[in-house]
Amino acid sequence: MADLNTLARPYAKAAFEYALSEGKLADWSAMLGLVAEAASNEEVKSALISPSLGNQDKAEILLDICKAKVDDKGRNFILLLSEKGRLPLIPVIADIYEAFKAEQEKSIEAEVTSAFDLNAEQQKQLAESLRKRLDREVTLKVVIDKRLIGGVVIRTGDLVIDGSIRGKLAKLAESLKS
Repeated sequence: MADLNTLARPYAKAAFEYALSEGKLADWSAMLGLVAEAASNEEVKSALISPSLGNQDKAEILLDICKAKVDDKGRNFILLLSEKGRLPLIPVIADIYEAFKAEQEKSIEAEVTSAFDLNAEQQKQLAESLRKRLDREVTLKVVIDKRLIGGVVIRTGDLVIDGSIRGKLAKLAESLKS
């Protein structure tokens, strides 16, 4: 995976810098997201790696699918990726672009896994606490997992905060073994 990130990073950075300079971060985010979703489709994915299709044909497949959301600069970007044989990297490019965008906007998405549904007030308090701790605007994505027994596990980037009963029981069991 690191190899794909290494290949995709310069393209994502170029797209990000262009979008930032033009004030079109959200537009490019939407465009790259749509193209990445199309490129992730199994049939499209197999066409993008097919040796029987030329690079121009592969680009046209993506452009036909996404023509409503791709402007001229986006079209040129896809054609450049096609020329360089990098169309299969579009989902990775979109992910890296989103990371650059989040860093620029000082925002982050946190996945909160909870044993029970969190009401709006609990989500608001949790987002506010995370905002203070991380110095970023936080968007919560709540996932329910009854196996936690109680509490929450928060994942954002490489930070994991395990406040679940299951996690505490695992730590207790480990300390008893020592």
